[in-house]
Amino acid sequence: MRFNWHFYLVAFAFLWLILLCGIFSETLRIFSIILFCAAFGATLITLLVTYYVYDLSGFYDLCWLKDFDAKAKDKIININAGFDETSQLLQNKFKNAELFVFDFYDPSKHTEISIKRARSAYPPYPNTKRINTSKTSLGNNSADKIFAILSAHEIREPEERNMFFAELHRILKPDGRIFVVEHLRDTANFLAYNIGFFHFHSKKAWLENFHSAQLEIEKEVKITPFITTFILKKY
Repeated sequence: MRFNWHFYLVAFAFLWLILLCGIFSETLRIFSIILFCAAFGATLITLLVTYYVYDLSGFYDLCWLKDFDAKAKDKIININAGFDETSQLLQNKFKNAELFVFDFYDPSKHTEISIKRARSAYPPYPNTKRINTSKTSLGNNSADKIFAILSAHEIREPEERNMFFAELHRILKPDGRIFVVEHLRDTANFLAYNIGFFHFHSKKAWLENFHSAQLEIEKEVKITPFITTFILKKY
C-alpha cells in the first residue's frame, strides 16, 4: 500500500462514487450495492493475499531454499531492481559464501513509480553495485548461485529479458543454479490481484526467455499458489 498508494486512492474514490450513485438514484441503488461489494471485496482479497504471501507463508524465512547449501568459497549473486529485502537474508543463510549484490534499475527503462518510492524509502544493501541488465562485469563461469527474487519482471521488454538471462548464463558455473522467484500471470494471481496480474509475465513468456538464454528448468517450486520459483541450470 505504501508504494502503490495511488491505486488504492483510485479504488477508494471509485467506491465512494458507487455509494453516491446509490444514494441519489433509487434506480441504481441495487446495482450500486452489488458493484460496491464486488469492488470492496476485490480490494480486500488483494490485501489479504499479499499479507498471506509475504507475512504468513514463510517466504522471508527462505524455507524454499531448505534443500540448498553453499560451500565456503561459493560466489552468490543477488540481483534486484532497486528494492532489496533479501540480500541480508541470503547472507545469513549462506554465512560462509561470498555475496555480491547487483542493482539493475534504470529509470529510463524501468518506469514503475512503486520502485522509485521504494528506493527513496530504503537504502541499498552495503556495497551494492549498479549494473546494466546485459552486463555484470563478472567473469565467465564465475557464479555458483544467482538469485533474482521478485525483480526480473521489472524488465518489461522481452528482448531485454533475453539479454539479461544470456548474461546470467555467461557468468554461471557449469554446475551452478539460477533461482528466479516470481508471481505469474495465471489464474491464482488473477483471482488475487484482478487486473494487477498484468504486471506479471506468463509462464510461457518466462520459458521463452530461459530457452533463448540456453537455460533449462531443473525444478519448479510453488512457494505458495501465488509465487513460483524456477530453478535453472545450463543446457
